[in-house]
Amino acid sequence: MRIRQLLTPLAARRSRGAAAGAAQSRLGWLDAVRGIAAFAVVLQHFDIWRLVPWGNEVWVHFDFGLYGVMTFFLVSGYIIPASLERRGDVRAFWLGRIFRIHPALIVTIVICLLTLPDEHMPVLLLNVPHVPTVLTANAMMLQDMLGQPNSLRVMWTLSFEMVFYFMVTALFVRGWHRRTSGIAVGLAAGALLLGVTLTQHGLSTGPAATTHLVMAVALLVGSALVFIMTGRTELVRTGALLLGVVGVVLAFQNGRAIGFETFMVFATMFAGTVVYRAENGQIDRLQGWLVCGFVVAAGALVGWLYNRGANAEATWTSGWMAWCNSYVLAWATFGVAMLFRKRRFPRPLTWLGAISFSMYLVHVPVLYAVDGPLLTHPTVASPASQKVVWVLGYLACVLVASQLLYTLVEMPMQKLGRKVIKRLNAFDARRAEAVALAATVAAAVPAARAEGEGPEREQQEPVLTR
Repeated sequence: MRIRQLLTPLAARRSRGAAAGAAQSRLGWLDAVRGIAAFAVVLQHFDIWRLVPWGNEVWVHFDFGLYGVMTFFLVSGYIIPASLERRGDVRAFWLGRIFRIHPALIVTIVICLLTLPDEHMPVLLLNVPHVPTVLTANAMMLQDMLGQPNSLRVMWTLSFEMVFYFMVTALFVRGWHRRTSGIAVGLAAGALLLGVTLTQHGLSTGPAATTHLVMAVALLVGSALVFIMTGRTELVRTGALLLGVVGVVLAFQNGRAIGFETFMVFATMFAGTVVYRAENGQIDRLQGWLVCGFVVAAGALVGWLYNRGANAEATWTSGWMAWCNSYVLAWATFGVAMLFRKRRFPRPLTWLGAISFSMYLVHVPVLYAVDGPLLTHPTVASPASQKVVWVLGYLACVLVASQLLYTLVEMPMQKLGRKVIKRLNAFDARRAEAVALAATVAAAVPAARAEGEGPEREQQEPVLTR
């Protein structure tokens, strides 16, 4: 008996360890894809291609940045709806997102404000007109949809992520969250047919209009989140639908990006959701293949159709070849990783995936910080030794800063978020028990009174008959 008692905790620990290992193996491929995507974005902003003689050819035919962000968007499309549906709780989903994103973002911006020279973002935010408007738009992470500058150079992608969260939340409360195949196809078709017809900044037509728009959106988004935080079904539904409406209007009426880019970003995210549903048997796999094939083909074709001439100046890439090659390769990377999803991926890749958000935030500020004071930026003609020192030194600084932000901010804040969710759920459970108890008591009192009044009437009736 004593031996069994000693072995039971050991068996439980082994079971938990096996479950954790299985989870790591199941999600390791996503971490690996995140790590590759984040590293590609770092290389883009690092201008690695400027250090080699043939770098211009690389730039013409391939864009590390577009490749990285489209890969990120595929991962988000795959995992975000799954996270929401697994929880089944809109409030918990939003609290998780807030504690996941905002603390690391705020800490990064504050450190930049304290350490970087005045000519760099986000220090510039304090030197622009209407500072409260800019800060409000950035706090909502909708600045790219509100005609406002980004507090960090890479934050434009977070505006697309935020609108995607709005859309997914609204679809979930309406029970339409499994209809993403039609949404992905429709968005890709929109990119093909309406590639350059969307109005950019159609609502923020001037300083006054922009300020009014930011104030209105802040009220709408703030009210929607308050509704959601109540945890009450009808208010949560109302808040989620309000977020969905705000997101769609801003993305397609007031975005900064040219039309086909906006359509394809959201088509890519919803196609990632289609992959998740096909993998988990929620839709037919043939349907999944056809939808994703259409989105990939549309993504390549819109680049060739629209990313030329003056339109190319408004996009993130050098031209249609860079767009097409980068977009298709992002899908190829995601697809190959998914084929091997049941295998363990190299630990360095999964580690990069774990710190990918921190790396995404800090890599440009680190570049500003080390370029000059610590390292000398080489040119094509610089000695190879100087290039090696520059590359390795910069990457080492980025990785160290990312690990510190992840360890000191991301992890503790995510843990705090889980505690907040747990306490709110416990509070709701106690409130529900109190309401149920009050209803039971309210129902029992009339019954008790009726039972107590019966004998009393029987005793009084003979008196009255006398």
